[in-house]
Amino acid sequence: MKLIREFFKKEGRTNRIITAFVFLSLILSAVYATVNIILSDPGAISSVPHERMKSDYTLILVQCLLGMAVMFLPNLLEKRLRITIPNASHIAFVVFLYCAIYLGEVRKFYYTVSHWDTVLHAFSAVMLGAAGFSVVDLLNSHENVNVRLAPKFVALFAFCFALSFGALWEIYEFAGDNILGLNMQKYAYENGVKLIGQAALFDTMKDIIVDAFGSLAMAIFGYFSLKKRYISEKAKQSV
Repeated sequence: MKLIREFFKKEGRTNRIITAFVFLSLILSAVYATVNIILSDPGAISSVPHERMKSDYTLILVQCLLGMAVMFLPNLLEKRLRITIPNASHIAFVVFLYCAIYLGEVRKFYYTVSHWDTVLHAFSAVMLGAAGFSVVDLLNSHENVNVRLAPKFVALFAFCFALSFGALWEIYEFAGDNILGLNMQKYAYENGVKLIGQAALFDTMKDIIVDAFGSLAMAIFGYFSLKKRYISEKAKQSV
C-alpha cells in the first residue's frame, strides 16, 4: 500500500488517471471472478460457445491478482535501482495489462477478437526488447562500468532478454494449467475436451514464434539506432 501511495503522489496526472482506471478495473474484475467461483458448479460442462465455467473464473482471478501485483513494478524498480523509467513506457505497460487481462480475459477478446493474443504477444516482445536495450544503456552510462558494449552485442542481449521473458510466461501458463486446472495454453476446447498431438502445442508454439519475431524486430531496430548514435558520438569526439 505504501508503494501505491507513493506512486499516486509523484506521478503525472495522466499517468495517475490511467493507472487508477486500470487498477479499479482489475479490482472489480477480481471481485466478479471470486463471486462466480463461489457460485459456479465445479463439475458443470457447457455446450454454449464462450460460456464460462469455474476454471475460467479462477483464471480471471489469478490474472487480475497478478496484474495488480506487477502494475507498480516499474515504480519499485525506479526506487530500488535509482533509475528513471519514461512515463510513456510506464503507460504502455499499464495499458498492456489492461488489454491482456481486462479486455482479453474478462471481456473475452481472446475469443471474440481475431488474433488478439498474437497482437499482444508481439507488442510485449517489442516492449521487452526495448527494456533490454534500456538495461544495457543503463550499464553503459553507469560511472562504475568501464566497458562500452558494441551495438551487435546489445541487440543480441535485447533479443535474448525479450525471448527469455516470453519463455518464462509460457512456463507460468503451464504451471497454472497443471496446478489450478486452467487452460491458459489452450490445450483443450472451451467445453473441456483436450486436444491431441500437435494441436495441443499449437497455441504455445505460436506464442513463442511471435515472441521471437517481435524480439528480433526490436533488436534490428535498436541495433541500427545504436549504431547511428555511436557513429554520431565518434564524429563529435573527433572534432
